[in-house]
Amino acid sequence: MKKFIIPILILCILTLSITGCNTSKKNTTADGKHRVVATTTMLADMAKTLGEDYVEVKGLMGPGIDPHLYKASAGDVKLMQKADMVVYNGVHLEGKMGEIFENLTGIDKLVVNVSNGVDKDKLLVSQDNSNAHDPHIWFDVNIWKQAAVELTKGLKTLDSEHANKFDENLKAYLIELDKLDKYIKDRASEIPAEKRILITAHDAFNYFGNAYGFQVKGLQGISTASEAGTSDLRNLANFIVKHEIKAVFVESSVPKKNIEALQEAVKAQGFEVKIGGELYSDSLGDAGSPDETYIGTFKANIDTIVDALK
Repeated sequence: MKKFIIPILILCILTLSITGCNTSKKNTTADGKHRVVATTTMLADMAKTLGEDYVEVKGLMGPGIDPHLYKASAGDVKLMQKADMVVYNGVHLEGKMGEIFENLTGIDKLVVNVSNGVDKDKLLVSQDNSNAHDPHIWFDVNIWKQAAVELTKGLKTLDSEHANKFDENLKAYLIELDKLDKYIKDRASEIPAEKRILITAHDAFNYFGNAYGFQVKGLQGISTASEAGTSDLRNLANFIVKHEIKAVFVESSVPKKNIEALQEAVKAQGFEVKIGGELYSDSLGDAGSPDETYIGTFKANIDTIVDALK
């Protein structure tokens, strides 16, 4: 009988090592909270808001990190393996992590892709690739509300005992998002429609433009992995001069050098365009700042845009 026991034990050890010791037991913290890992700062903020005291949320990407170029470290993978739930944006935002999410799903890890809850008719086509969608869904507050509903479903699957509490948190959060949506529209209305032209480092703001009536142009494509060429710089400079645009904007997660080069190209044509400020594009503001939440970040963005363009 012993000769059968040893091979079985070896098989169990190998299986546990492959799956990251995944078991049916929840990896709760010492105080009983469920461990949740979210890829972006926007999702980490949402998970904390909706999960409240029942979750401990870890974000993989800190403020200022570019998710388009992000590669998960061995420590990140281990963190996700130990989590009770993993949350990601989807729509290829975390393009270099797709295989990791597939592997986590394969070991019965609760993995939530919030874009699964978004009405596909609301997704914008990528300017870089007509066969793909633009992943920057958080820049339309009403789309982000759909993502919040999807994340709440995940929390209720994770902890059905507190499902009613998660529903209450969602209801309160949706009210706050409605207030944010109104604030953005009210501030945008301060700029004449023909002057609502937003020029940034890369095409992160198309959902924002579509929702709030701005024409949006980015020097780089939707993914920061794409490089801006000389012709891109020249064409955008010509556009700025033609339309006498007052300001262009740098982004917190993208180097400033390209926008500064654009500013110089405009100056060479005898026109001055100022840098209107820094916008948060692919991450929220620094922890401890007024801009560390999704709502705070979006308010900071619209204030920066309107104050520079009006």
